[in-house]
Amino acid sequence: MPRKKLSALAASFQGRWRITEMDLCDAEALDLVEPAFLVINGAEGEMGFIAVQAWLDIRYDASASGPIAEFSWEGVDEGDQCSGRGRVAMGAAGRLVGHLYFHMGDDSAFVCEPG
Repeated sequence: MPRKKLSALAASFQGRWRITEMDLCDAEALDLVEPAFLVINGAEGEMGFIAVQAWLDIRYDASASGPIAEFSWEGVDEGDQCSGRGRVAMGAAGRLVGHLYFHMGDDSAFVCEPG
């Protein structure tokens, strides 16, 4: 089924973001394999942090505090299949603030900066 056109809500989220903070781990662990990142490209995306590499299916919506991007994700963590869901919203100073959930596992708040 073809994807719907992206709304204006999606525009501010697009691009490559650097995950700079995550409650789940310290900065050294966050960048264990490569610098932690989140890429948002329309209705799809990708993220990597610690030893997790994942692909996202993204939907956009409006909330009382502004636009929000909600996503489901699946990927691998040290070779093991993993999946979950998450969300991001625009925060202060052009940063993204979000929360990530592993299916039947951990969850963590995180912060991204452009780049």
